[in-house]
Amino acid sequence: MSTTRATGPGASAATTHGQAPATGADTAANLAGPTETGEITRLQKNLKPHWVWAIALGSAVGWGAFVLPTDWMAAAGPMGALLGLAIGGGLMILVGVSYGFLARTFPVSGGAFAYTLVGFGRTHAFICAWFMTLGYTSIVALNASALALLGRRVFPQVAELGYLYNVAGWDVYFGEVMIATVALVVFAFINITGASFSGRAQFIFCVIMVSAVIIVLIGVIVSPAGQLSNAEPVFHPDINPLAGIMAIVAIAPWAYIGFDNIPQAAEEFDFPAKKAFSLIVWSLLAATGLYCAMILATASAYPWQDLMGTDRVWATADAIMASMGVFGLVLLVIAASMGIFTGLNGFFVSGSRVLLAMGRAEMIPAVFSRVHRKHGTPHIGIFFVMAFCLVAPWFGRTALSWIVDMASIGFTFAFLYTCACAFKLFRWSHQEDHADVEGARSTPRKIMAAAGVVVAIAFCLLLLVPGSPAQLTLPSMIAMGIWILVGVVFYLLRRSHNRTLSDHYVDEAVLGGPRPEFLRRPSSTTAS
Repeated sequence: MSTTRATGPGASAATTHGQAPATGADTAANLAGPTETGEITRLQKNLKPHWVWAIALGSAVGWGAFVLPTDWMAAAGPMGALLGLAIGGGLMILVGVSYGFLARTFPVSGGAFAYTLVGFGRTHAFICAWFMTLGYTSIVALNASALALLGRRVFPQVAELGYLYNVAGWDVYFGEVMIATVALVVFAFINITGASFSGRAQFIFCVIMVSAVIIVLIGVIVSPAGQLSNAEPVFHPDINPLAGIMAIVAIAPWAYIGFDNIPQAAEEFDFPAKKAFSLIVWSLLAATGLYCAMILATASAYPWQDLMGTDRVWATADAIMASMGVFGLVLLVIAASMGIFTGLNGFFVSGSRVLLAMGRAEMIPAVFSRVHRKHGTPHIGIFFVMAFCLVAPWFGRTALSWIVDMASIGFTFAFLYTCACAFKLFRWSHQEDHADVEGARSTPRKIMAAAGVVVAIAFCLLLLVPGSPAQLTLPSMIAMGIWILVGVVFYLLRRSHNRTLSDHYVDEAVLGGPRPEFLRRPSSTTAS
């Protein structure tokens, strides 16, 4: 762990973004914020490419691939679910073009928060990060509750120990709360111990998960009970095929969120940041493949329509067990457990890095910018994510799902800001390159960034327009209103302090240097 002297609000620096490691953006990219002695602590560069790929893949897949195939088939049929997820994955790759370019140009913690700061200033960056923080932390909590839900199927005598109360139709048990609590504490410890430890663990979890899915799919195919005819009719007979496909496409921001954990970890890469885009693409392709494999396995293992409209605790497991027996169930439990572990681990990484970046910018208390002296990790942010999530299991999974559904709109805002920032940075091929942004001249990529903006807006509309396939429920809308109100109050409370910080000071703390010259304001002495 190394340090460098912090630059004050009036200091000057020169940076060429996207250049070789000797330039300002890369040599000072890992600034964690001023310490009491005026020095800035850097995060350690110890994440290998395959670990970063695993962080993205595991976060994107999580538990959903193993629990939700029957829900997706109920909305669109097997083929509709397959097509919807494939299209959704393709749209996310389109968005990933912007993320890949910006992660290479600004290899710092914060991801979309840092990019929004560059493109649109501090107020917009706060809005983006406020929703991202809730989204990442709520998904950590949801994965912890998913582990408790898995316990209901595998060890009901433990999970359903000590009935407490009912929240929105969900029975809360002390056993489930304890399962979620232990998981949160363990993964907080893993993340505090070091990024290399959590990255290595993530890769191992992913290898086990992918191997289990492959064995399940092959097992269903070769099983006498497994028949492709079980997947007929391929579309839901009572739902328009196009409407069904669009309903699945609409969940893409939720289904694939996690690929943006790659930019969140960019300052900890031990390899060139230009590899970020290829890692994003490969993680999205792998996630799409796992989703489709589980849908195909479930639909082929058992007549899919017979799984609909039942009170089964885990319909996907029932289908696999009908085809492969107890061995299939064990494999599915292993795969689902690894999916939950990777989701917990991956979103601990992203949630704590957003808080780290906000602490550097002093949009939240600067204590969040502190880095553990021994392990070099943002331990304050990790503790905060854990503390936030430890409360969630006591409210039941139904209430938690309202928050997670609402948080989906925050992720679409992050996509929108990122693609819009990339569009501002990209140049048409006939224009000259920016002096301080390498590789920005590309008409195809500028068009793809514009398309990413359109895709993000479309996802927002699908969540907000009444009658759309993915419209947020009333409880989710209320939760969003409350979170916005809390954010406005918090922003106003910090506003007077933030006005004392120049744009240059914040850019140095977050980006490791000034933003590109053409994006700087004539006067940068107050918050933007």
